[in-house]
Amino acid sequence: MSDKYAGNELKYLKKVLNSERWSSTEGSWTNSLEASFATRFGAKYAIAMNSGTAVLHAALVACGVRPGDEVITPALTVFMDTSSILHCGGIPIYADIDPNNFTIDPEDVRKRITSNTRAIIAVSLYGHPCDMAALSKIAREFNIYLIVDNAQHMDMQSGHITTYSFENSKHLSCGEGGIVLTNDEYLAAHMRKLSNHGFKNSTADEGRTKLNMDDFQNPHYKRHSVVGWNYRMSEFSAAIALAQLENVDSLVKKRQYAADKFRNIVAGCEWIIPQQYHSKHTYWTFVVKYVNSLPSWKKFRSIYLSHGGDGIYGAWSVPYLEPVMQKGMFKMLNPYVYENIQYQRGICPIAESIQPTLMQFKTNYWDSSLADLKTNALKMAILHAENLND
Repeated sequence: MSDKYAGNELKYLKKVLNSERWSSTEGSWTNSLEASFATRFGAKYAIAMNSGTAVLHAALVACGVRPGDEVITPALTVFMDTSSILHCGGIPIYADIDPNNFTIDPEDVRKRITSNTRAIIAVSLYGHPCDMAALSKIAREFNIYLIVDNAQHMDMQSGHITTYSFENSKHLSCGEGGIVLTNDEYLAAHMRKLSNHGFKNSTADEGRTKLNMDDFQNPHYKRHSVVGWNYRMSEFSAAIALAQLENVDSLVKKRQYAADKFRNIVAGCEWIIPQQYHSKHTYWTFVVKYVNSLPSWKKFRSIYLSHGGDGIYGAWSVPYLEPVMQKGMFKMLNPYVYENIQYQRGICPIAESIQPTLMQFKTNYWDSSLADLKTNALKMAILHAENLND
């Protein structure tokens, strides 16, 4: 097995397989993951689901986002923050980013709040949290929800709801999955029901649907109190995630080791500018601005590969410049709400200018010698590029 899965993953999977209780509606592994995750990050409630997008969607619905409500979201993030809003019938309102740490700019958030604003999504980008003190102050001032998208970060933040992803590239992974934390019992109970087909007996603490078989099998029993989805996590995924959680500190430290090596390599290089940070960084990736014209972004990537580096990843497009938004395909989800909504280039100029310059370097090297090899490849690539300019 990979060094990332060097703990109890296989042992726990065998236990699930032998139990023949593979659904979270009957088993106990999902409950154990939720309890352990809540304890680890100091939250009262945790609800595991089948993806990071599912937990974000459920969080928005639980916060009362309805057709026509506005949700402020960063102009530099994955498209799933936008699509989750659209699936609620909400209107994404994009806020620009800090030019140095690339996370959402609280002052720009403040400028974009209206009487229709229901929530703010604060994305911990690349493993670095937003200015949570400023965003929390804004949320309290305007009485709106603050949802923290921690898909790329492995720590707890001070929002009403904090969401995590267990997708394959994340700090803690089980292929696909996610979990949501909150201290609010109402929000927890509502998210639990939403993720569990709207079963009325779902509670903030409990997701199993068949707690009392005598009642459940009665033909007059009524099961559903809200419209929900099947966002439940399987027991197999929960078992892997639980084993990963037991080693999460080690997994994070390995990413931080690689990132520190990368940061030391680019120190003093005027045309490779790393993301600034002001609090704990858990480095989903190590990201820099590449501001050199010779060689080009694409050429420098090739040089890095030629010296033994891994592929450098470009940042996702600014969400509102994706074809689905520019061509208006999103309007099919709710033509009445979106009929007159248009997103033009120039809405968030800082994000638009920085996005094409970003380079993301992998940090998920579970062997330190491999991290040393890849960071040394960057050192050689920089020397190579500087020689081209001489």
